[in-house]
Amino acid sequence: MTTTRPEQPTPAYVPPHDLLRGKVVAVTAGAGAGIGAAVVRRVLEEGAKAVVFSDTHARRLAEAEEALAAEFGAERVRQLVCDVTKEEDVQAMLDVADELGGVDVMINNAGLGGTTSVLEMTDEQWLKVLDITLNGAFRCVRAAGQRMVAAGTRGVIVNNASVIGWRAQEGQAHYAAAKAGVMALTRCAALDLAPHGIRVNAVSPSLAMHPFLEKVTSPELLHELKQREAFGRAAEPWEIANVMVFLASDYASYLTGEVVSASSQHA
Repeated sequence: MTTTRPEQPTPAYVPPHDLLRGKVVAVTAGAGAGIGAAVVRRVLEEGAKAVVFSDTHARRLAEAEEALAAEFGAERVRQLVCDVTKEEDVQAMLDVADELGGVDVMINNAGLGGTTSVLEMTDEQWLKVLDITLNGAFRCVRAAGQRMVAAGTRGVIVNNASVIGWRAQEGQAHYAAAKAGVMALTRCAALDLAPHGIRVNAVSPSLAMHPFLEKVTSPELLHELKQREAFGRAAEPWEIANVMVFLASDYASYLTGEVVSASSQHA
């Protein structure tokens, strides 16, 4: 028997507490309306000195930069096109962070999904998802880690994983494998970087609602996914961004190698 869960109201937006005061933060896939955009805004609200955010969509980046600069000040906002499958793009993003004082926090949000049965999945589909979602995270962890070590920065790296890295879902073999890899990367990189005082953690969301998701997911599937959540609703992107900001802040000073589930689903 399927339980119908009433949809609980979304809580009020949490006011900022200066958790990232003075930090230079880099965020991948930070334009648009999803988790990346929410974390860029949250980082600025939390007092970051500057945020460098990237995406593969130049128009969306420019629009986001204009809006954020008007609200938070142009000196605190920088954007550039970055394809995380290209090492030179990743390095260019961190070059911009160096111009602002050097990266203190690296938030790796870039990822690509899709729904295809493993029986029909092509090598191209498999490799594309893994190159963006897993290899892209690796390139950013490596590049940011190297810069933090060279600068003597006790920095923080936060990766965006997914509950699908733990739990099976039809048609998600490539995405699940990539996100499980992000979790393993997080744990191992944390040990490699711990001697330098650098922390590496990940957040593992289940379902975060944003306009793009509504365009590519049927109402029936969205309803089903919401019903799997204890609150009968999806997370707002800013609720996931709050967990990322917590992991990036000094409140999480003893956390490294952890994957924090931002989910109300049953394990």
